[in-house]
Amino acid sequence: MSVKFWTEPEAKVTIESYNLLSVFSEKRSWAVANVRRGMLDSPYFIPVGTHRVQETIRRSRFITTVSHAPTSDSANEFVARLRDEFCDATHNCWAFVSGPPGNTKSIGRSDDGEPHGTAGRAMLKVLLHSGIGEIVAVCARYYGGVKLGTGGLSRAYSSGVKFALESMATEPKIDRTFAVVIVGYRSVGAIQHLMNEMDITVSGENYGGSVRYECGIPTASFGRFSSAVADVTHGEGSVARIQHPVGPPLDSP
Repeated sequence: MSVKFWTEPEAKVTIESYNLLSVFSEKRSWAVANVRRGMLDSPYFIPVGTHRVQETIRRSRFITTVSHAPTSDSANEFVARLRDEFCDATHNCWAFVSGPPGNTKSIGRSDDGEPHGTAGRAMLKVLLHSGIGEIVAVCARYYGGVKLGTGGLSRAYSSGVKFALESMATEPKIDRTFAVVIVGYRSVGAIQHLMNEMDITVSGENYGGSVRYECGIPTASFGRFSSAVADVTHGEGSVARIQHPVGPPLDSP
């Protein structure tokens, strides 16, 4: 059985086999090891962007789409968008875990008309045991005229999620503290170099009497960054926490 998968805007590719358990085990081991070394804030991975795979099983077409969902609201919004995109599908089943892997405090699922427990539950089980957090999966099924039975349906829906997770890009979750950084013009080059080195995201900047950056600073590095700003600006720069960034990320359209 072949499976098509793609992450827009790249071309579609076909894969023939996978070792899902090995992939997830490697991701969990890598993250936990780096947490112990103090290199990561959190021992789990989250999705990067949106990813989609497609399978045909006994003439039924299953299109599974996965994406990052840090909150239940964002997961439900994603489900709504996918239901609109595949409004002609026979079923749009879904599941999400909008927290750490295995955490059942913020989860959701739906069979969307399939026999009870054959779709959403199967998808959710895969997500909970994947080692990947803050994730939503939607599977659109186009019925092909051949009934799969309850066991066949559960295997089909879980298979789609497994294939999607195996080929999906992920990154370690980094908890960030939002802050405003204010420096003089003569320190701009040094500050920008420092922000690049310390993986600090910039969501806004303003040039007036001084230069103001709105940043997302890795929480574990906040104190070190504040000290470094004081050093490179000879005590003239400042770093102040804020509740959330005001402007959109600089690379947003």
